[in-house]
Amino acid sequence: MTAPTAPAAAPAHGDLVQSVDWGAVAPPTVAAVAALAVLVADLFLPRARKPLLAWTSLAGLAAALLALVPLRSGDRSTFCLTGAPGACSYTADHFTLAVQLLVFGGALLTALLSVADTGEELPAGEFWFLLLSSAAGAALLPAARDLATLVVALEVASLPAFALVGLKRGDRMSGEAALKFFLSSVTATAVTLLGVSLVYASTGTLHLTEVARLLDDVPAQLGTLAAAGVALTLVGFAFKTAAAPFHFWVPDTYVGAPLPVAAYLSVVGKAVGFTGLVLVTVVAFPPYADVWGPALAVLAALTMTAGNVAALRQAPTRARSAVRLLAWSSVGQAGYLLVPIAAAAHPGDGRIGATVAYALVYAVVNLGAFAVAALVARTRPANRIADYRGLYATRPAAALALGFFLLCLAGLPPGVIGLFAKVVVFSAAVDAGLGWLAAVMGVNVVVALYYYLRWTALLFRAPDAPGEAPAGRRAPAPVAVAIALTASVGVLLSGYPQWVLRFAAATLF
Repeated sequence: MTAPTAPAAAPAHGDLVQSVDWGAVAPPTVAAVAALAVLVADLFLPRARKPLLAWTSLAGLAAALLALVPLRSGDRSTFCLTGAPGACSYTADHFTLAVQLLVFGGALLTALLSVADTGEELPAGEFWFLLLSSAAGAALLPAARDLATLVVALEVASLPAFALVGLKRGDRMSGEAALKFFLSSVTATAVTLLGVSLVYASTGTLHLTEVARLLDDVPAQLGTLAAAGVALTLVGFAFKTAAAPFHFWVPDTYVGAPLPVAAYLSVVGKAVGFTGLVLVTVVAFPPYADVWGPALAVLAALTMTAGNVAALRQAPTRARSAVRLLAWSSVGQAGYLLVPIAAAAHPGDGRIGATVAYALVYAVVNLGAFAVAALVARTRPANRIADYRGLYATRPAAALALGFFLLCLAGLPPGVIGLFAKVVVFSAAVDAGLGWLAAVMGVNVVVALYYYLRWTALLFRAPDAPGEAPAGRRAPAPVAVAIALTASVGVLLSGYPQWVLRFAAATLF
């Protein structure tokens, strides 16, 4: 009989000391430093100089975007285990860069929409600090490759968002929206932490690649524990992505929040949830693909159906809120974003790239729609759907831009990029053998045409009565820049859709 093998000695403390690749971590670090700079500057600047905080924040977000350029090769990692070089806590690969581009671009456009309102409705120092802090956390999350960093980044992105939603002074709806958002997110965080702790208990590691390796060889007595951890982690991120049936907080939160914050949540907030979902499923839990694949497929079908049916109920009544319609539309779009992640459970390449491509396209056109909504809200604070009737008569450029954005969301020409994005997602489902899910998606796309086209047609109709059309007062320059920028990018990508598709194809793990 051979003698039992002694357990391997634990690595010396010195082996765990890591050098930091500051270039790799620069994008979220720049945003975090800018947030601290704004917070400190707010203490000393007199009220008349507070507008400087907005331009400092815009400069910080632009610098964070520029910090992505040296990382375009997508091969940088840091905070790696010395005994397992492939197990790193921070990785700046192509997937990370694509999501960080979306985060900082979305935050920059949100900042442009907010410049005219800070100091009047929103306290400047607090707003800019919270926005930059949330963007820093959202940018850290796609680079996280261990469960602890993933949860910390998720909370750094989420906690400032609660405060942003409730930042309107003296607005009861804003406070109520913040409370609903807070309670739903706290529940999601608790479930996620419980799931992560069970996964750690069954594998003994936090690094995603190591979790994937060890889940293949979990002892039988720990199998139920590991499965419960995987399920709870997925449920937690389903809350964050507003997937049905965890989506009921979305419409009230969007309507009660300041409009630029609603735009931020619809794009960056959603990107945070989907990024976490991609990382835990595709990187950490591939041994359980036979469990999370069908579960996400069902969630995708439920989410797109619930969102589009609820949005459909908003369209016939012009007294309904346009922001509420956009909120339900975003829930439906979340269902489409879930389709390629569900398809990734099946053999094949390019599924995650399809999600990234759709997310990038959705970010551009949805932020553009919110930008026009912010413009209309300056003269029509109720922002009802009826307030958009005859918009072309007083603001032709804004009406044309909104019509283009709505057609992109519907997937109709001339919004070619929206059509291409939906085709890519549809193809991912078909290639994975999820024909039933592709059929559900096709039905939902047709259903969504009704409310998108109804709203688009309203823009070009004559007002029912004189003075009904939104007033044509001069648009604030930052809002006009945001509309022009999103429209230009949307038109450019509609002419050359292969750019975003090739860019997204490079985000494979």
